[in-house]
Amino acid sequence: MSKVFTHMTMSLDGFIADPDDGIEDIFDWYDAGDVSVPSANEGVSLNVDEASAAVLRDLIESAGALVSGRRLFDITDGWGDSHPMGVPVVVVTHRPPEDADRWPRTTFVGDVGTAIERAKEIAGDKDVTVASASVAQQALTLGLVDEVCVSLAPVLLGAGIPYFANLDGRHLLEDPTVVQGRRAVHLRYPVRR
Repeated sequence: MSKVFTHMTMSLDGFIADPDDGIEDIFDWYDAGDVSVPSANEGVSLNVDEASAAVLRDLIESAGALVSGRRLFDITDGWGDSHPMGVPVVVVTHRPPEDADRWPRTTFVGDVGTAIERAKEIAGDKDVTVASASVAQQALTLGLVDEVCVSLAPVLLGAGIPYFANLDGRHLLEDPTVVQGRRAVHLRYPVRR
């Protein structure tokens, strides 16, 4: 059965990027080992430890679509229409780019609910990954997330872009599955219904 999950790498103090959108300190686990995990994007290499490789393989192999916010899409230039997970991307935005045809594997929609619905259609029996903080927060509030995944990096940023800053209401999670990797602890929390 397919599910919707969020996945972000986060600093110990809850940030997914520094105030200038820098991710180097929290993403160093992607190059902290000698196990290569294939990426669908030639410009992205993933060389991690064996435990982190198992986590990444599971996330990548189960994914059928990815939901992103417009801000992340713009920062990455739409991953050159080749997200490292190798899946189509659904972007939540109120203003699609004028040159949207540059990204034929990307769909632009106006709200989170529609994005999750469209991503599920694209994914079929596979999972939908939500990879933007604001979109993840909205999807949680709407009750659309089955699992929250966090790769927790051993760094304190002190300020930046928070993963869970604007949640509406309380969200209870089940006990996590925990995988200790090099430079990251991978946590998977099923959402309690």
